[in-house]
Amino acid sequence: MYTSKIIGVGYYVPDNVITNDDLSKIMDTSDQWIQERTGIQRRHHAIKGEDNTTSMGVKAARKAIANANIALQDIDFLIFATLSPDYYFPGCGVLAQKELELNTIGALDIRNQCSGFIYALSVADQFIKTGMYKNILVIASETQSPALDMTTRGRAMSVLFGDGAGAVVVSRSDDQNTGILSTHLHSEGAFAKELALIAPGVGEKWVPEIIKENNPDDTSFYPQMNGQLVFKNAVVRFSEVINEGLVANHLTSKDINMFIPHQANLRISQFIQQKFGLSDHQIYNNIMEYGNTTAASIPIALGEVIEQGKIKKGDLLVLAAFGSGFTWGSAIIRW
Repeated sequence: MYTSKIIGVGYYVPDNVITNDDLSKIMDTSDQWIQERTGIQRRHHAIKGEDNTTSMGVKAARKAIANANIALQDIDFLIFATLSPDYYFPGCGVLAQKELELNTIGALDIRNQCSGFIYALSVADQFIKTGMYKNILVIASETQSPALDMTTRGRAMSVLFGDGAGAVVVSRSDDQNTGILSTHLHSEGAFAKELALIAPGVGEKWVPEIIKENNPDDTSFYPQMNGQLVFKNAVVRFSEVINEGLVANHLTSKDINMFIPHQANLRISQFIQQKFGLSDHQIYNNIMEYGNTTAASIPIALGEVIEQGKIKKGDLLVLAAFGSGFTWGSAIIRW
């Protein structure tokens, strides 16, 4: 069996920077309030007419392919993870395939929200290891700002999220000592509505009814979150799935050179850091700059880690995410 290895990483964020002070001018909040609860200082929002989920993903993908030092025609499968597709259907996978002018390769869409990149990476890993594909492009991209309630009513959610994209090229390798060692995926749908965007759907209200009502007070179009419940579950599931990956590979937290968590809340990351006894040099957080970019957060952070020279060949890299669904997962990688 082959091993799979990340050979190229790229990311993109819009130029439109929104600070906490900017938000305090349109809703009842403050820089201190946001930073104390989330660690976020600013986030990047898409520019209307310039940025969308596909276009940002394509920009990140071009950088990843260039960094991988392969040609576009060498890509033989594409996986696109997002909760904010440009179309209700089809998914962004085929749109990215078109924009990148790739061959008529398969394009798979992943809808696992904050865990989307880990799920997509796991799928790519299996395809590579079984020999089905040689070079897989994984894109994670989010345009969330247009769907947020940017008023005091929606501040609990709207201060958290940003827009951006990350991408990696996962390729076949014969080196048994490096690459993706294992991935671990979980879900618990009993909590699906605790972090969700319900409408437009086909259950409680159908689209014709929504259009007919045109109710400005209908908040079902905006994402909803039970913040305390999500936080409590996140710290438990993060710990479990990290431990699961370490145990599966006969490793301990002392073997971790770099841990990149999904950037949901700085307080969650700090809790996990303390629990596993990691130093500030063993964990990477960038939520201060980007907010929660959902599926894109881990590949954006990975791109920065590589740019800053924080990992080297042979280092043990641990990725983990938790989010809507609930879904969670981890990846253990020997760089």
